[in-house]
Amino acid sequence: MFLILKNVFDHFNQTVISFFASGGFRNNFTFNFTLMDETIFKQFADIDVKEIAPGFFSKLIHTASNTINFIEVKAGCSVPRHRHMHEQCSFAIEGKFEMTVNDVPQILDPGLFAIIPSNAWHSGIAITDCKLIDIFNPVREDYRAL
Repeated sequence: MFLILKNVFDHFNQTVISFFASGGFRNNFTFNFTLMDETIFKQFADIDVKEIAPGFFSKLIHTASNTINFIEVKAGCSVPRHRHMHEQCSFAIEGKFEMTVNDVPQILDPGLFAIIPSNAWHSGIAITDCKLIDIFNPVREDYRAL
């Protein structure tokens, strides 16, 4: 049986754990770790999924100046032609997504991304099931409100 002694050093934000075996035989194991600052580090699994358009399932992160949108899209789902004041960077992490910007179509895949200027007309359709990342500047307040 192990007796666990736990000492918390608040100044260094570290915990040291020593294990002692019973019966006079002693083993020391020391583990040092820093407690996670949850104002900086977040769990991706804790972000709620929101359907921002039919077939577009998003996890949204908002900073002071950006919105980062992690999207899973079903093949055949599309977003109609639109524009907004936000600059948008779009990446296809998995799959193929046809992005049309200023009436010029292009297939995004893991090797090609788009930087869409503010107020440029654009639309898109998932050729296959896709995982996309969109980064917007400034923050998408409409997405924050979802």
